[in-house]
Amino acid sequence: MAPRSKDAERTCLVTREAQPPDGLIRFVVDPSGQVIPDIREKLPGRGAWVGGRRDLVETAIRKKLFARAFRREVTVDEDLAGQVDRLLEDQALSALSIARKAGLVRTGFGKCESALASEDVAALMHALEAAEDGKRKLAQALRRRQALERERQENAAPRRPVRVIDGFFSGSQLDLALGGANVIHAALLAGGASGSFLGKVEALARYRSRDLNLKEDGIEAPAGLAP
Repeated sequence: MAPRSKDAERTCLVTREAQPPDGLIRFVVDPSGQVIPDIREKLPGRGAWVGGRRDLVETAIRKKLFARAFRREVTVDEDLAGQVDRLLEDQALSALSIARKAGLVRTGFGKCESALASEDVAALMHALEAAEDGKRKLAQALRRRQALERERQENAAPRRPVRVIDGFFSGSQLDLALGGANVIHAALLAGGASGSFLGKVEALARYRSRDLNLKEDGIEAPAGLAP
């Protein structure tokens, strides 16, 4: 059998819309007849695709669309949507750990503030437990950074906008991923590994129906529930 093309569009079981696989989640059936997520799209066998949002996965479960897609009786765990969430979360945290090993992460309030002033920061992260005061002060540092950008000469290369990832991960999750203790704030510097992490956290945000949108003033808004 010919290998699957990563460029070919796939059709969502729920919406029946064709789209590139990057925006979908693949599912397969294991030897016991259980439907399982194939987040990395590596598992063998016939695949069924669902749009990368939790509500779409829940709809596919409720309407028993997996049995129709696989043309056989299958077992679907009632927590399948939760399994997908945890796998996407683990995938993002693994990518964050790789970014740390590449030297692209600064942890702690002071180091984040310094990085915003002097380094090419791609993203700023706040743990679930982060206090509003700390987030507010780092938002002020972002605004100072932007003000300095406006003062730079026109022929100077502008820095990239800073993404803010607020409340996606707990402090204990960041501790494990970053090899630290009591990590509440972290700055992610630009680089290949950080780009990989951002792509995976965007997939997680999409699945949870959360936004990572830029404000009109160019400062990244904290991620919140999408309308």
